[in-house]
Amino acid sequence: MMETLFVVNAGSSSLKFRLFERRSDGLHVCLRGQLSGIGSAEPAFEAADHEGGELVRRALAPAQAHDAAQAQSILGEWLHDHLGAPPSAVAHRVVHGGPDIGEARLIDEALLAQLEQLVPLAPLHQPAALAVIRTVQRMAPGVPQIACFDTAFHRSHPPVADRFALPRRFYAEGVRRYGFHGLSYEYIASQLRTHWPALAAGRVAAAHLGAGASVCGLVDGRSVSSSMGFSALDGIPMATRPGQLDPGVVLWMLDRGMNAREIEALLYKQSGLAGLSGTSGDMRELIGNDSADARLALDYFALYTAQALAALGTAMGGLDALVFTAGIGEHAAPVRASICAHLAWLGVRLDAARNVAHASRISSDDSAIEVRVIPTNEEEVIARHAHEVLEARAWT
Repeated sequence: MMETLFVVNAGSSSLKFRLFERRSDGLHVCLRGQLSGIGSAEPAFEAADHEGGELVRRALAPAQAHDAAQAQSILGEWLHDHLGAPPSAVAHRVVHGGPDIGEARLIDEALLAQLEQLVPLAPLHQPAALAVIRTVQRMAPGVPQIACFDTAFHRSHPPVADRFALPRRFYAEGVRRYGFHGLSYEYIASQLRTHWPALAAGRVAAAHLGAGASVCGLVDGRSVSSSMGFSALDGIPMATRPGQLDPGVVLWMLDRGMNAREIEALLYKQSGLAGLSGTSGDMRELIGNDSADARLALDYFALYTAQALAALGTAMGGLDALVFTAGIGEHAAPVRASICAHLAWLGVRLDAARNVAHASRISSDDSAIEVRVIPTNEEEVIARHAHEVLEARAWT
């Protein structure tokens, strides 16, 4: 019987997935797709085979995908019908692993209880991943599940990069800079090692720019610094999250009578590009909007992202290359150009034609720092780590 690994990447409003077949020479993609618009008025489900042939594309009623658990039920039923059986194993992206987890783990009740405690640190993503895991347990109770963590890749940080200037007892209790988007940065590091080994051995500033956004400093392929910290709120501005914020603002909000849940909703769902523009946190909509507020949001994003990238050069002792990845980083040429314009003082020069064409290398030949666009693939990293866990237990 064919052994299959189903990889689920649960976001705040979508489930991306890939199905891998285990063969003698490793894992091979059989199909991929996503269920998008979870919790919206227009959820949609699509899947394609490994050659891109459409397997399913349909709109769903809002009640069918009200939350991640419902979305996974639809996805699980379709997959069972498509395969004629449950997958051999299921692997998940889990955003937060806390201070003690530095590798992929087989999921059991003890691990789930540990991950539940971390929900306040990633309230947009952690609950969705846990809901999907619980749904798989219910629908296919005998199928092993593996959790792969966004925080694990950043465990290589030196101590000075992990600490806050707080009394040390807080660090012992888990208050530290974790870093996120680690699965994406791990993929970028692997691509650099494979295709551009000279760059991989140097000092690379990687920018994962999507609805969630961060930057990471890679030295010899290892994370040494990241803009995100204790939670997924810190660092550069995002679609609905503010990024770096003076903690005095939160104290002021508390003094004004706002409670913790109200502040949480404001910081996770109403701030960032959406808060600045007053209209949308979607970069595609803002690029096409001529209003002053939309321009402010774009300028703010470019400036503070560039500042964060420049700061990585201090942490790394220099900068040899810059890599853009994720939705905005891979597809928004005007945003890349704006960010790099702020870094011209470092010798960053873009080739306009390459940038507009989304070429792999978008820097000009005379740029002091090489600038590349590398599409990310978190699902491949998840599959690789899950395969290692399953191999250790012989897929039984």
